[in-house]
Amino acid sequence: MARQPPPPSVHAAILLFLLSLSGAIKIPMDPSIQNELSQPPTITKQSVKDHIVDPRDNILIECEAKGNPAPSFHWTRNSRFFNIAKDPRVSMRRKSGTLVIDFRSGGRPEEYEGEYQCFARNKFGTALSNRIRLQVSKSPLWPKENLDPVVVQEGAPLTLQCNPPPGLPSPVIFWMSSSMEPITQDKRVSQGHNGDLYFSNVMLQDMQTDYSCNARFHFTHTIQQKNAFTLKVLTNNPYNDSSLRNHPDMYSARGVAERTPSFMYPQGTASSQMVLRGTDLLLECIASGVPTPDIAWYKKGGDLPSDKAKFENFNKALRITNVSEEDSGEYFCLASNKMGSIRHTISVRVKAAPYWLDEPKNLILAPGEDGRLVCRANGNPKPTVQWMVNGEPLQSAPPNPNREVAGDTIIFRDTQISSRAVYQCNTSNEHGYLLANAFVSVLDVPPRMLSPRNQLIRVILYNRTRLDCPFFGSPIPTLRWFKNGQGSNLDGGNYHVYENGSLEIKMIRKEDQGIYTCVATNILGKAENQVRLEVKDPTRIYRMPEDQVAKRGTTVQLECRVKHDPSLKLMVSWLKDDEPLYIGNRMKKEDDSLTIFGVAERDQGSYTCVASTELDQDLAKAYLTVLADQATPTNRLAALPKGRPDRPRDLELTDLAERSVRLTWIPGDDNNSPITDYVVQFEEDQFQPGVWHDHSKFPGSVNSAILQLSPYVNYQFRVIAINEVGSSHPSLPSERYRTSGAPPESNPADVKGEGTRKNNMEITWTPMNATSAFGPNLRYIVKWRRRETRETWNNATVWGSRYVVGQTPVYVPYEIRVQAENDFGKGPEPDTVIGYSGEDYPRAAPTDVKIRVLNSTAISLQWNRVYPDTVQGQLREYRAYYWRESSLLKNLWVSQKRQQASFPGDRPRGVVSRLFPYSNYKLEMVVVNGRGDGPRSETKEFTTPEGVPSAPRRFRVRQPNLETINLEWDHPEHPNGILIGYTLKYVAFNGTKLGKQIVENFSPNQTKFTMQRADPVSRYRFTLSARTQVGSGEAVTEESPAPPNEAYTNNQADIATQGWFIGLMCAIALLVLILLIVCFIKRSRGGKYPVREKKDVPLGPEDPKEEDGSFDYSDEDNKPLQGSQTSLDGTIKQQESDDSLVDYGEGGEGQFNEDGSFIGQYTVKKDKEETEGNESSEATSPVNAIYSLA
Repeated sequence: MARQPPPPSVHAAILLFLLSLSGAIKIPMDPSIQNELSQPPTITKQSVKDHIVDPRDNILIECEAKGNPAPSFHWTRNSRFFNIAKDPRVSMRRKSGTLVIDFRSGGRPEEYEGEYQCFARNKFGTALSNRIRLQVSKSPLWPKENLDPVVVQEGAPLTLQCNPPPGLPSPVIFWMSSSMEPITQDKRVSQGHNGDLYFSNVMLQDMQTDYSCNARFHFTHTIQQKNAFTLKVLTNNPYNDSSLRNHPDMYSARGVAERTPSFMYPQGTASSQMVLRGTDLLLECIASGVPTPDIAWYKKGGDLPSDKAKFENFNKALRITNVSEEDSGEYFCLASNKMGSIRHTISVRVKAAPYWLDEPKNLILAPGEDGRLVCRANGNPKPTVQWMVNGEPLQSAPPNPNREVAGDTIIFRDTQISSRAVYQCNTSNEHGYLLANAFVSVLDVPPRMLSPRNQLIRVILYNRTRLDCPFFGSPIPTLRWFKNGQGSNLDGGNYHVYENGSLEIKMIRKEDQGIYTCVATNILGKAENQVRLEVKDPTRIYRMPEDQVAKRGTTVQLECRVKHDPSLKLMVSWLKDDEPLYIGNRMKKEDDSLTIFGVAERDQGSYTCVASTELDQDLAKAYLTVLADQATPTNRLAALPKGRPDRPRDLELTDLAERSVRLTWIPGDDNNSPITDYVVQFEEDQFQPGVWHDHSKFPGSVNSAILQLSPYVNYQFRVIAINEVGSSHPSLPSERYRTSGAPPESNPADVKGEGTRKNNMEITWTPMNATSAFGPNLRYIVKWRRRETRETWNNATVWGSRYVVGQTPVYVPYEIRVQAENDFGKGPEPDTVIGYSGEDYPRAAPTDVKIRVLNSTAISLQWNRVYPDTVQGQLREYRAYYWRESSLLKNLWVSQKRQQASFPGDRPRGVVSRLFPYSNYKLEMVVVNGRGDGPRSETKEFTTPEGVPSAPRRFRVRQPNLETINLEWDHPEHPNGILIGYTLKYVAFNGTKLGKQIVENFSPNQTKFTMQRADPVSRYRFTLSARTQVGSGEAVTEESPAPPNEAYTNNQADIATQGWFIGLMCAIALLVLILLIVCFIKRSRGGKYPVREKKDVPLGPEDPKEEDGSFDYSDEDNKPLQGSQTSLDGTIKQQESDDSLVDYGEGGEGQFNEDGSFIGQYTVKKDKEETEGNESSEATSPVNAIYSLA
């Protein structure tokens, strides 16, 4: 008889039972509790499943775990116990399970290959690492072979096979010539994914180089080169005319027969391919033909996924990233040229290694509680689930009547202390496996208070406040609040107790002051704490500063009288134009006023009085207008002073209706400035008593208006008049008017759902104000459910502005609705908002990180993106951490500071720039979500090539004299490679004139250079740069110093240093000396001298006294001769000459005529006493000495 399926009511009962199982207890982050509570082991770090190591380094297999007490570690190798103590090369790190295998003393790494698994154990259970497959990287040598030249007819297809040696991991293949020149690839010649080089058709120009396949091995950083292929192309046209390469009919021009396409790879018309979910699918079609065929890709029954598909290798390859099940199907490539087309169909099957739907989480329960562990995974084929406990199969574990296994779920009922253990879930299929640890910890902890005892909380009257009482215990305690030792529990009405134990008082009143006690209770005991609440009066400015108009030079006083709670310290400060006011010597600040003496124009502006205590503050603002001195007004009206209006009075409410009222008032005096506006304000006594809000604004010609009102508000109104001078004081309040209640007509705005922890979602919104509440006891109905699950709505009624949904999966979308409700009914149906539960750290790292060096300062990164379900949040960016490990230059210190480059969004590639050339770098990649970084990828190493150096440091130009210039410099701070020398370029310049540039090259060790000046007048401009093999780097430019007096120095350099000029000067000096001797001798002997009658008349040739050459001596000779001057000390000064040697850079007291003859002029003092004085000194003069000898 066939078995009947259970009725739907049974399924519903099972579902309700599973949902009713209590969630795990949250352990507080308090270190004292964390250290006290016992905890089974948890694996925190482990090596990747496929662990490939460099044979040149020591082997490191990571395994770290936490627990209380601290766990011990042991390993298995190939499923057998691995005795570390017996192998001297193997050790385990202290306080860790990480294995270190040291080969410094010898040994072969290949001997340690195998499958390793780490076990972390304490008295509460055993946690397991993944099965880590250890393999040693291999880079085998290329088998030696002699390759005969490949003979091929021009236009025929050709495949050059690479067949690289099998390496671990597989090497990167690229083709070059034997002279290390890269092979140019295009749609005719390209490399296939298997490494072979395909020619769709061979041309004569392909003989110009040879072809060598190269394999680059990752770990050893070695490149192996295969013997080169040499092509011999048979052609009907032996002339390789380069002009035919771009000919529109190149093939027929060279006599090559055109033919239809045919596939070189894959063979035939159909093939199949299997790909794993989450990896990249690479389909390839390479065709031959003349002309070269074009390749196009299609998918049968649909379009290519535009967001994941991209074409590579000149459209010969189609790559679909992050493959999913919907990418399976039939794809075909179409190869076509003008001779025809062919297609190849590829059937793609998508399989999947296991991936998590629900990964088991640690479960912390109290004695007697129920719980469950869920291990749900999917894959293709469907994976099997195997449960283990403490590393042993669950079937062989001792029976536990409180534990029931239901497929992928273990249900615990009435758990006890003995139920503590670590459970492993292993889900696997033929493509891989997943292993997860989840412990079950049973705690019995009496209630504990986590906050300081007897706290004092001070709040302002009518404000909202929250009293916190954090607690912990297992089973989860119940919490109650009491006031002043009274027996009734505080909850409801003006009080609301949150799940975390906080007590919210919605509006503080005087009677709320007192001592509040929170009591946490469970079956093991109770704990309590007290909070003393003090209610303080608000700080209010009851006499505010008024707007004032003052003349320049007068005194102004701004009042600010404050009422505050006497137990709080009051501080009164002033702002001017919303900036702190500097109290200068013209100002005086008192407790209740600010006085400004001698008002000036700069004092004009707004003044704000700020009255504050440590709990609250109040503000009042006034505007000061400063009038400049004005002439006497021409009419009486202009002379009247203007002021702000008086306050309106006699407010009256009429025409009372359910949603409106008419307000009438009597205007005050406008004080010679017409009233332009009236502002009506209101105050309500429920939510914000004592706070006035603007209601509406009316023209100055109106003194009665109908006001639109909201339901269930106890209104009170006042009116403020405004003119060009300022605002009046508010009028006295009107009588109160309460409107009748109604259901809310709107819902709260700014509804959000965000996780604050990985297993919760906090729903928040902007609370509605008094005018939108429409009735008493405003509250909010919060609804939420998993998006696209069709489950029923969960709901809660909340009095505040937030609600926390607990025990949520990590980062799943929720539909959220928040609806307002009061005692008159509910608001309209709310809009649905999408929120997300909390994020957890990403579980996976980017894989297959590939680095391509772009230049000496930049690299290109490419990686496989992580699976979306491993992000566990919103993917913010991929981030590369990199650091400079060392420089390739010896003895050059480098900073190993870690740097980072961000690549926002879900992208598979990026560029890292601003690197240092000629350096060794290491790089790791992570994926980042809103919670933080995920695990690090495998560390990659790369080397940047040489670059150009930075500028030489401390370039100095010195000029010790006019003949030489000395240059000195230091080596560049960043050589960026091996320096091969320095290049110095210099050019002479004089103003805007430039000479010919001269280039000097120096060795890398030379840091000095002395230059002989060829031109002492010009300056020089020097440009110095360092060189590496790449080229010259950044240059530094300096100029030679300018001489202090360039013109004078240049003349001296041109004349004064010449030999002929020095000889001439010596001859002139000797001649002057002889003439002086002769003159004195003649004079002392009383010879005759011609005397002119008038000293201003020059001697003429007809003068008779010149005929015999004699002159008569007379006293007139004592007069100064024409053209001479007598100084104060009796010496003779010559007048300035128009043709002086000074113009040539030499001083002199002699003068020259146009023919170069010397003109001597002497002066004899007329005063007898002075003459006698001069005569008395003649005995000691050199002239008299010579005369005495004569």
